[in-house]
Amino acid sequence: MKFTSPEGDEPEITVIPLIDVILVLLIFFMATATFDQNSRIKVQLPEASSQAKEDHVTPLIVQIDAEGRYFVNNSEVVNSRIETLKAALEQLGGEPGDQPVVLRADARAQHQAVVTAMDALAQTGYRNLSIATVRGADAP
Repeated sequence: MKFTSPEGDEPEITVIPLIDVILVLLIFFMATATFDQNSRIKVQLPEASSQAKEDHVTPLIVQIDAEGRYFVNNSEVVNSRIETLKAALEQLGGEPGDQPVVLRADARAQHQAVVTAMDALAQTGYRNLSIATVRGADAP
């Protein structure tokens, strides 16, 4: 018995299904790969402690009432301009370097009044600023 192969029929490899399989595998691995999610910015977060810090320095208290009037250490500032507030801070405040400042603003005070006070404190050199709040049970 003699087996003969037809003369013009050469075997060929089809590449299109192979490319399809490779693309599907590539998409699968790209979709399931885990990416590095580390933050590029290193931030030192503050830590809280339950113990009260003993401060020997009396803080400078800046208050803002509902009408936008400023008070520095319970002394009212003549008007609400930033230049007047800066002059009062320089006169009634202490050394601006490390002295703590407590900013107390009425809940109904305008946001602009609070920003103006913070700007005046920054321009006069005060850097240690705390904003006073009340606890939820103490609020009126």
